[in-house]
Amino acid sequence: MYFSSLNEQQIHLVTEMARVRPFLEPALDYGGRTHNYTDIVNGVVAGRFHLWPTDGSAMITEFHDYPLKKYLHIFLAGGDLDEIKGNHDMVVDFAKAMGCVGLTLTGRPGWIKALADLGFGADGLRYVTKEFTP
Repeated sequence: MYFSSLNEQQIHLVTEMARVRPFLEPALDYGGRTHNYTDIVNGVVAGRFHLWPTDGSAMITEFHDYPLKKYLHIFLAGGDLDEIKGNHDMVVDFAKAMGCVGLTLTGRPGWIKALADLGFGADGLRYVTKEFTP
């Protein structure tokens, strides 16, 4: 992606992504390193991901469309927990406006307790095999 080909809104997103990078990049390690920071920036600029920045935190969301339901998935989050939680109502309103039936997230086990007051709870476990070369 060439910086000169970006519009003003995209340039703002790139600037915000640079500011919140210290909050988000550590969270990539907990997600199995399926994406790198550049992948996240490109996804935000392209509109595949949604950036939810605050002064001391940030979240990245994406839609998960299934045949019978649509969810807004919190893909990455990092920084000040109170600020992250403070965005909850706005994120829910956005999800509802976009036709979602709920929120999902993937994260460390500690998130269950930290977000229980917002209605999050465990819904199964994610099992992963040892990585292999295709």
